[in-house]
Amino acid sequence: MGLNDISSSERIHIGFFGLRNAGKSSLVNAVTGQELALVSDVKGTTTDPVKKAMELLPLGPVVIIDTPGIDDEGTLGGLRVKKARQTLNYTDIAVLTVDASKGLQNADRELITLFEDKKIPYLIAYNKADLLTDDTPDIHTTSSDAIKTAASPEHVICVSAETKQNIYELKEKIANLAKKEENNKHVVADLLNSRDTVVLVVPIDSAAPKGRLILPQQQTIRDILEAGAIAVVSRDTELAETLSSLKEKPRLVITDSQAFGQVSRCTPAEIPLTSFSILFARYKGNLAMAVEGAAQLKKLKDGDTVLISEGCTHHRQCGDIGTVKLPAWIKDHTHKDIHFEFTSGTEFPEELSGYALIIHCGGCMLNEREMQYRLRHAKDCGVPITNYGIAIAQMHGILKRSLEPFPEVLKILEGDA
Repeated sequence: MGLNDISSSERIHIGFFGLRNAGKSSLVNAVTGQELALVSDVKGTTTDPVKKAMELLPLGPVVIIDTPGIDDEGTLGGLRVKKARQTLNYTDIAVLTVDASKGLQNADRELITLFEDKKIPYLIAYNKADLLTDDTPDIHTTSSDAIKTAASPEHVICVSAETKQNIYELKEKIANLAKKEENNKHVVADLLNSRDTVVLVVPIDSAAPKGRLILPQQQTIRDILEAGAIAVVSRDTELAETLSSLKEKPRLVITDSQAFGQVSRCTPAEIPLTSFSILFARYKGNLAMAVEGAAQLKKLKDGDTVLISEGCTHHRQCGDIGTVKLPAWIKDHTHKDIHFEFTSGTEFPEELSGYALIIHCGGCMLNEREMQYRLRHAKDCGVPITNYGIAIAQMHGILKRSLEPFPEVLKILEGDA
């Protein structure tokens, strides 16, 4: 897989934060070697977070985020600050850009507190170091607070976006923060042996993207191939024929959630069956919580509100699963007067107390930090959360079957029953 083929959700997200005119955008351009961000002497030039997926040596594939000034003013400025703070929910590494001639300000210290509260690794980059003179007090003296609050003095650096002073060193420091334990997680490969056959069921309807497979399908196929197994892709309408044409029964059938009912009927009971949503909930570490959340479906009452949230934005069509199919299935399953609200993309409500249940997409377009934030936020608010595939399997009465490949999680469902 080439670097350009790596999805944004799998890339390290590096956010640049700070006050207006601290030189965030200039520093972003210096670090990336591109005119990625608009630069101006006018305060508040960056009005919305600017994101760019790219390769950044010595890190590799990353997403660079330039954010609005955290001290923006007025009604519009307040909205920009809110956007900047929301960016923290999906930032893996934060770079706090400080004007070296002014030193650390109270708003900077507030940001550092947020980084630490959210457990985001961070660096403090004192920009405009080229403007310092002999009369300027030593940066490490005037900004001792920064050194105290950083994990170590190694996390503080003086740079100049103008002269490129210490830009390479800054990138190396970011790379050192980005070093993580090798990711040994798999979508499905750990369930397979070499030469196993896996059948993937991919409906092609009005909601399917023209000319391509969606990201979870692509990633699953790649994981199967890397395990030395064989991927067979079929539409739900040809599944019965596909299964009968195989000389040996497949090790696993994986289906798109919206075809769960039909696929379950076509797949013999002795063949394990699961869904892309379930696999990716496991991959992102939230399968157990999603199974617990699905139990709330049978507890919904008249007048309850369900939030249906998608991590991506797309043109909604008449057969859209999130806004059309799921509400219809829920009403049919519960026989209750349920109200629905919808969010997509980076929008996720801060206030969740009004919801009886949250049903989230698989989160394939969200990085792990963003998905974990949403799960923690729901848990902190006491609101059950599940995902599309698990909710659909529950409503079709086949959740137990679809969890059989994961006996440790199946125990949760059987315990609830």
